[in-house]
Amino acid sequence: MTGWWERRSLRWRLMTIGLLGLAIVQAVGSVALYVALSVASRHDLDRRAAATAEQVSELVASGRLPDPIPVTGAESVQVVDARGRVLSASANGDRLASLLTPDELSRARRTPVTVPGSRLGLTSSLRVTATPTSDRAGAPIVVVAEPVADLARSRHLLIVTLLVSYPLLLLVLGLIAYRVIGAALRPVEALRSAAERVSGSGHDERLPEPPSRDEISALAVTLNSMLDRLAAARDRERSFVANVAHELRSPLASLRVQVDVNRRHGATEEDQADLAAELDRLSALVDDLLVLARLDADEAPPPPDPPAEPASVLPGFATDEPPRVDVSEVDAGTLPITRLELERVVANLVDNARRHARSRVELTFRRTTDGGVLAVADDGAGIPAADRDRVFDRFARLDEARDRDSGGIGLGLAIVRELVRRRGGDIRLGDSSYGGLLAEVRFPQDYGR
Repeated sequence: MTGWWERRSLRWRLMTIGLLGLAIVQAVGSVALYVALSVASRHDLDRRAAATAEQVSELVASGRLPDPIPVTGAESVQVVDARGRVLSASANGDRLASLLTPDELSRARRTPVTVPGSRLGLTSSLRVTATPTSDRAGAPIVVVAEPVADLARSRHLLIVTLLVSYPLLLLVLGLIAYRVIGAALRPVEALRSAAERVSGSGHDERLPEPPSRDEISALAVTLNSMLDRLAAARDRERSFVANVAHELRSPLASLRVQVDVNRRHGATEEDQADLAAELDRLSALVDDLLVLARLDADEAPPPPDPPAEPASVLPGFATDEPPRVDVSEVDAGTLPITRLELERVVANLVDNARRHARSRVELTFRRTTDGGVLAVADDGAGIPAADRDRVFDRFARLDEARDRDSGGIGLGLAIVRELVRRRGGDIRLGDSSYGGLLAEVRFPQDYGR
C-alpha cells in the first residue's frame, strides 16, 4: 500500500488528502446536521403539544370544555380520567377508547411516547404526550398526539439532499483543487525541467527562482547555491588535475633524459645524485597528493588517542645546519591532534621556512588562556600581506623566491591548513620579529595537560 501511494504524483496525493479530509468533515457535519434537525423537530412537536394541552387544561378547569375539542392541524386530542376512560375528544380522535394503554399513559406523563398511527387510522407514527389538568389526585389528563409524518419527510429530504449535493460539491472542489495545486507546483516543475538541462559543463547554469518568497523560492536559491559550490569544486578539480600533470611532467621528463643518458654512456656519481633527487621530489609530490586525498575524503576524523605532546615532537626538528632551526620555547601540554599529524605540520612549516630563510628559523610552542600556539618564524624575505591567503591554495607559488628550483611544489601550506582545520584549529601568517615570515598555528579549544 505504501509503495502504491508513493508512486502517485504529488499533485494527486495532495488532492486526495485534501478531498479525503473534506469528505470526513462533510460526513461529520452531515451527521451533526441530521441529529440537530431531528432534535429540533421533536422539540417543536413537543412544544406545540404542550401549548395545546395547556389550552385544553384551562377549558377543563373553567368547565367550558367543548365537544368535540377544537384542534389545529393534524394533531389529535383526548381528555381521559385517571382510569383511562375518554371524557372528550377532538373530531379526529377516538371518543370510545383511549389512545394509550395504562402503561403508555403512565410513561407519557413523564416523557413523550411513540405509538402506531393505525390507532387513529393513520400511516405515520404518533408522538403522544399526557398532561394532567391539575395537581389534584384523579384530575383529568389531556392526551395530545402529533403525527411525525412531516418530521420523517424532513429527514428523508435532508438525506437525499446531502447524498446528491455533497458528491457534486466534492467533484467541483476536486477539479478546483487539481488546477490550484497544479498552479502552485508549476515552479517546482520549472525547477525540475531546468535541473534536467544542467550538464555540469558551464559556469552560468542556474535554476529559475520564482518571484515569490515562499519555500519553493528558498529551494531554488539553495539549489543555485549548491550549483555554485559544485562549479567551484569542479574548477578546483580541473585546476588540481592540471597542476598535478604540470608538476609531474618536469620530473618525469628529467628522469627519462637521465635514464637515457645513463643507458647510453653509463652513470656517474653526479648523475646518480641528480636521479635520486628527482626521485625524492617525485615521491614527495605523490606523498603530498595522497595526504590531500585522504583529507578530502575524511571529513570527521576520530579524536586523537593519545593527543600529541609538542614537548616531545618539536626538539627533534632543531638543527645547526644552515639555515639553523632553534627550538627556543616549548610549554608542557597536549594538542588535539595525533603525533603523526603534528610531525607533518611542523615538518611542512619548517621546510617552507628553511627554503626562504637567510640564516635562522625559530620554532616555539606556548600555552595561552584559550588554547595553544605553535609558531615558526624565519628571517627571510617574508610574504606580502596581499598574498598571504593565496599561498594556502594548492600548487600556489609566488613570483619571488618560490619556484621549483627551491624544492617546493606548493602543497605544504595547503596540507598544514587542512590538517589543522579538521582538528578545530587555524593557521595565520604575519611578520616575524626577524623581518621574515611568521606562521602561527592556533588551537583555541581546551586540551589536556
